[in-house]
Amino acid sequence: MTMQFTKAHATGNDFVMIADPAGGITLSPERVAQLCDRHLGVGADGLIRAVPAHAFDEGRDALEAVGLTCTEQAPLWFMDYRNGDGSIAEMCGNGVRAFAHFLLSNGYAELEDGGSLPVLTRGGLKTVQKVPEGYAIGMGIWSFIDPEMAAERASDSLVQAAGLEDPRPALSISMGNPHTVVALPDTASLQRLDLHQAPKVEPVPPHGTNVEFVVPAEPLVETGVGRVSMRVHERGVGETLSCGTGACAAAAAVRVWAAGDGVDTWKVGVPGGEVTVRFRARPDGAEEVELAGPAELVYTGTMH
Repeated sequence: MTMQFTKAHATGNDFVMIADPAGGITLSPERVAQLCDRHLGVGADGLIRAVPAHAFDEGRDALEAVGLTCTEQAPLWFMDYRNGDGSIAEMCGNGVRAFAHFLLSNGYAELEDGGSLPVLTRGGLKTVQKVPEGYAIGMGIWSFIDPEMAAERASDSLVQAAGLEDPRPALSISMGNPHTVVALPDTASLQRLDLHQAPKVEPVPPHGTNVEFVVPAEPLVETGVGRVSMRVHERGVGETLSCGTGACAAAAAVRVWAAGDGVDTWKVGVPGGEVTVRFRARPDGAEEVELAGPAELVYTGTMH
C-alpha cells in the first residue's frame, strides 16, 4: 500500500506523521518499527496516525470516556501514537504539538487566535493553543505514581545508568504516561551518561517508565522562572532529543525536591532546544500542567 507521510519534529523529538481521515489504515508494530528505523526506514522516535475519533473503535471508546461526540463534518482528531519500536504509547507532549501543527498546516483543522484545538489521546483529551513559543498544550494533572513513598521520602525508586557509579534515588511521576526523574549534581554528570541502553529502575512502575535525568540551574530560580537541563531515555525508543511529558515530570519533581511550589513557570533545556512548563493550581489542590514549545514540518514523501 502506498501512503503519503510527513516528517515532523518538536524540539528534536521527531515523528512520522500519517493522515488517515477514513480510519482505514492498519499499521502493525513491525511496520511501525520499520518506518521509524533510522537506517532502513524514514527514521523517527515515533509514528503518529491522525484519525477522526469516530472512525474506529478505540477512538469511539475514547470519545465516550470524555463524554464527547463528533461527526465526519466536525471531527475530533485522535492522536494514534506509537513508539519507535512499534509499541503503543499513552501520550507524548511534543507529539501533540507536532500533531496540531500537522493538522493545521494541512487544513484538517482550524485554530483561531485565542481559540483552542481539542486533541484526543490515549492519555485523555488535550487542548492546544497558539502562543509565542509555538503551541501550548493543556497536559492535564500531574500525580505521583507512588504517593505514599513520595510523601515519605520524595523518592520511590533507585536508578542505575551507564555513566553513573552508583544507583541514584528517583521520583516517579505520571503525566498520563509514567516517568522516573533522577537529579544529578552538575552538567558534567549529565553529559557522561550513556543512554543508548535503558537505565535500570528498581522497582519499575507497572507499565515501565521513561527515565529523565535533570540538573537544576544555578541559581535554580531567576526572575521568578525556574530552570533545569534534562536528558531522557524513552520507553520503546531510547534516548531522544526531547520529551514533552518528561519535561513536565522533570519540572514537577524539581519543585518537590526544591520546595519550589511557588515557582509556576519552568524552562526545561533539552538537547533539541527548550520548552516551557507552567503549573496552575486547582481548587481541589491538584495542579494542571501546560507545555509550550515549537513544532516544525520537515518534509513530505511517499512510502510503499
